[in-house]
Amino acid sequence: MANALYPKFKQALLNKEHDLNTDDIRVVLSDAADYTFNSTHDFLDDVPAGARVAVSSTLTSPTIVDGVFDTADFTFTSVTGDQSEQIILYNHTGGSDAARGLIEFLDTGMTGMPVTPNGGDINVTIHSSGWFAL
Repeated sequence: MANALYPKFKQALLNKEHDLNTDDIRVVLSDAADYTFNSTHDFLDDVPAGARVAVSSTLTSPTIVDGVFDTADFTFTSVTGDQSEQIILYNHTGGSDAARGLIEFLDTGMTGMPVTPNGGDINVTIHSSGWFAL
């Protein structure tokens, strides 16, 4: 699989179900051995708990300029677990994983990936062109 926006996110965005400027947007560091992208996946509960190596805190400084969504760089803290090859951007707003919308799947073109956690922090630098463009 190559990087992709989840189709259900696109639909939800058009239905005004996401506000990327104000919602609680987070990232999951994921193990490819335990999760495979599927275009029908829509919520975080579609990503098995065993695939979730680390979850970020709320991403800061969200911006949308000329159709590009971007945030500040961030850190996964004190990460242990399986080697990770994927990042999943999702909307943490909602009461449970069954209501937390998946946004974007990334598994290619990321500097430093795959990464093998060693108990330390993993610093993530967002690409200069942001998370994605519409």
